Parts: sequence; structure tokens; C-alpha cells
Amino acid sequence: MKGYTVSQLARAAGVGGETVRHYEEIGLLPKAGRSDSGYRFFPETAVARMNFIRRAKSLGFGLTEITELLRLSDQRQSKEPSDMVQLREAANAKLADVDTKLAELQRVRAGLVALIDCCPGKGSLRDCPILAALSQSGDSPA
Repeated sequence: MKGYTVSQLARAAGVGGETVRHYEEIGLLPKAGRSDSGYRFFPETAVARMNFIRRAKSLGFGLTEITELLRLSDQRQSKEPSDMVQLREAANAKLADVDTKLAELQRVRAGLVALIDCCPGKGSLRDCPILAALSQSGDSPA
């Protein structure tokens, strides 16, 4: 049988075998064919699909979002005309999510800087302004 076993695909894509099996189970990879001895064999296109998934994950897309991206990518191969609106919307939604996370991280960073700036770095923990700020009631320690 031609193609990749689970371990060969995992090695080629730089992931573990459990990842390959999980992606097959949840439908990110097509169901593998089986050899007479019961080994799974994935088509040669599975490496490109695994690389697509890995790159999408590195950009912060979750598995549900990647499922949709793969669906759109598969449409690219069809003869039917499609347009990029859905893909652009997905990318814009991910960008907005990243911007929200960045804003939250900037807020956290500013709070940490404020706590560090008010701490002399020596003396008794009883007088530590960081511990005092963390012990206050309310949402923000800084």
C-alpha cells in the first residue's frame, strides 16, 4: 500500500503519533486506509495537510478554527468558484483575538512594572509592597 504509516507521517510532519491518530479521529486528517495487516496508511497529501495544521496552530488558530480553514482550503481545489471573504474574516477574527490578548498582556506588564518599581528589593517581607498589593481586595494589584 502506498502512503505513510502513522509513525512515518508523524516523523515527516514533526509531531507525535498520538497527534496523527487524534487528528484522524476528529476529522482533520482523512480516515487512513488499512493494509492487509491492519496498519493505517495515509495518502501522500497528508504531510502537506499536517504542515498546514501545524502552521495554523503556530498562528494561534484552534482545532475548531483549523477545521474551517481546512474546509476552505479544500474548496480551493474544487472547480466551483469561491471567494476569500470567509478566509479573510477568519484571519481578521484571529487578529482581533490576538490584539485583545496583547492588550491584556500589556495591562499585566504595566501592573508588574508598577509593583517592581515600588519594591526596594531588601528588608522584611512584612514590609513588602508587592505582597501588600497582592493582599488588597479588588481587581488590580497595582
